[in-house]
Amino acid sequence: KGKFMAQPAQSKATRRAFLRLAAGVAGVAGAPWIARNVQAKPLSITFARESSYVKLFDEHFQKVMAPAYEKATGIKIEYQIQAAGGGAVPQLVSMVENKSGADLAWVQQEWLYRDALVDVSDIAEAVGKQQGGWYDEIKHLSIDNGKWKSVPHSNIGQCMVYRKDWFDEVGVRRFPETWDEFLEAGIKLKAKGHPYGMSMGHGFADNYSWLYPLLWSYGATVMDKDGKKVALDTSETARAVDFVRKLYKEACIEDCVGWLDPANNKAFLTSQISCTNNAYSIMVSAKRDLPEMGKVIDHALNPKGPNGQRYHALVPVTHGVFAHSPDVAAAKDFLRWTMDPKQFRPWIASGDMYFAPYLHGFDKVPEWDIEPRVKPYQKVLETGKLTSWPAPANRAHGAVVNRWVVIDMFSKACTGAPTKTVIAEAVQQLKQIYG
Repeated sequence: KGKFMAQPAQSKATRRAFLRLAAGVAGVAGAPWIARNVQAKPLSITFARESSYVKLFDEHFQKVMAPAYEKATGIKIEYQIQAAGGGAVPQLVSMVENKSGADLAWVQQEWLYRDALVDVSDIAEAVGKQQGGWYDEIKHLSIDNGKWKSVPHSNIGQCMVYRKDWFDEVGVRRFPETWDEFLEAGIKLKAKGHPYGMSMGHGFADNYSWLYPLLWSYGATVMDKDGKKVALDTSETARAVDFVRKLYKEACIEDCVGWLDPANNKAFLTSQISCTNNAYSIMVSAKRDLPEMGKVIDHALNPKGPNGQRYHALVPVTHGVFAHSPDVAAAKDFLRWTMDPKQFRPWIASGDMYFAPYLHGFDKVPEWDIEPRVKPYQKVLETGKLTSWPAPANRAHGAVVNRWVVIDMFSKACTGAPTKTVIAEAVQQLKQIYG
């Protein structure tokens, strides 16, 4: 069983909020809802989840939700925290192969082991009906052959994070609406010693969170809708590649072409760059450790492309129950309980909306108004797509992402390879993967 890694609250203010949330959950812990639905009585249930960047989110679960559930049902919840940064997927696959480990989990890259997940349609459909309905795009991930194999929890939004003071200094007082305007602003900023830092290395979010949307906004896609035909070799793709090369050379810091996920955070927080694409974790760090910088950070949606459309790449958090669980019914009952508004809303609020629910019932909750600068992260859901879009999210798509096929197409172009060559190499890899 995993052990909870104790993490301190972020501030006195969040501590007070945490205590209020704790009181709210404790008050419903013994509600009749639980008594009606929780029937199976295993000694414990293990829930595996990647650690959250917002520490209070994990702390809320461990110190408020888990004790509340145990008090109401007698079932102990073991919270197995997995290290962030890509390490969770091998652990999940190992659990499936060995048919042991957690009863339920944040099922990252769930297409790798959908057959090992039980049907949770009863939970997902009830939650959607109760809380405003699901965003359509997430259904393409969680539903397989007509059955919900996971219950969507939230999206870790990726937006443009930028230094508003530096943009103002070069006369850009409104964040660029188009990629061309973004390039123009970047040229001015780099000339002042404040380049962009757009990740293009072998990371797990900060690279594809802007490169895939940029590709789509040029009218290009990787595969066709059915996932049967490679669609990448087009003039639209070539234009997108040429643009990224120009953006890199004229507006970006040189080493961003090889950055892993933590690198852009570090570069931003050390004042090396003026803009990057990221979750709002950069602002969380700055407000905590660099308060003056925290005052001048802002966020914006991705720019629009030549096709007039704006896109974002989703970073989904979904929870599933493993068929190898000794008590599937009990694991499902617990998952159902976590998604009840009495538990779910305080849980989401404890993370300062870092996790944006895929439920329309959360579109206009007042929690989004506490820090207005994070509102773009809610809007991401309106134009967000799975990285497989418009094709199905399946094993082949997973291989494309995990081998960085699209990312490498762009990064190789930035380091000297011709446009036709990088596209041809990517197409060849795609054909090998999809067969």
